[in-house]
Amino acid sequence: MADSRKLTTDEVNALMDGLSKGDVTGSSGVGQDLEVAPFSFGADDLSLMGDYYALRLINERFARFARSVFQPMLRVQPRISSFPPEVKTFDEYSSSLDSFMSLSTYRIEELRGSLLVVFSPAFISILTNAYYGGNIEVLKTSRQEFTATEERIIEMVNIDLMKQLKLSWKDLTPINFSKLGREMNPQFTNFVDASDLVIICSFVVQLPGVDAANFDVLYPLQTLKPIASLLRSRVQSDIVEDDVSWKDKLESAILEIPLDLKATLSQPMVNMAKLLRVNVGDTIQIPISDKIDVYVEEIKMFNGDLGEYKGNAAVNIKKRI
Repeated sequence: MADSRKLTTDEVNALMDGLSKGDVTGSSGVGQDLEVAPFSFGADDLSLMGDYYALRLINERFARFARSVFQPMLRVQPRISSFPPEVKTFDEYSSSLDSFMSLSTYRIEELRGSLLVVFSPAFISILTNAYYGGNIEVLKTSRQEFTATEERIIEMVNIDLMKQLKLSWKDLTPINFSKLGREMNPQFTNFVDASDLVIICSFVVQLPGVDAANFDVLYPLQTLKPIASLLRSRVQSDIVEDDVSWKDKLESAILEIPLDLKATLSQPMVNMAKLLRVNVGDTIQIPISDKIDVYVEEIKMFNGDLGEYKGNAAVNIKKRI
């Protein structure tokens, strides 16, 4: 084992004195010709997040799920696509926005961070007009604030989008959102500092007859750092829990389909000669067997007995065929 004895104070002083006088030469070192890259401790390392593979998957799922939010309002099925995530400072992103936008801030409880949802007033105008029976069109206006009706539409859309975003994240890590506030001017939004890095997830909504609309979801880089290893992972299941609401509606619709049910009491046979002699007032005997066949949409499915229930003729099902 190597000697791990530390130098005494006198030995250190003697060594330093020798170096200063030139009596002791230092080593020339290794890698003298290599370039030295500056490193700032505490700086954000973007490579920490990898290529955002898992976040791209989440965005693709969210784009699919978001259709169910906009379809009832627009009365058409929009095509929604996600762009690859981008990283910018919040100041750079804000400079590309108009001074009149819808900016809703939410807290991500599990990650102890926040999230920003950004809509343009043109898209809000389209949603509002279509929701109340109008055409899908952009209504030009010079207003610098939303009407009470538009505020209600923004609230409805954001609530439903947060539900779908929560579902999109569920396969990676469960998260919950709570609303912090909403602003109309990017300069006044209480999200992050101007110099902070944010991850921008943009979504484009293609609509008939008008230019494509878009909305953004922003995450501060610091918010996603605790799950950086998960976001770098390339093994992500694409199986997401079924949309329970859609499944329930489909099941309810199927169960409400009307079916023709018929119980055959008897099928008597009569020859042509007797049929030709039949007159009004004649009686045709109909033998009824003990077992009655019950048909559903012309398919024999049950056997039963003829009876009565609450004063009405009825069939008591005895056997499924």
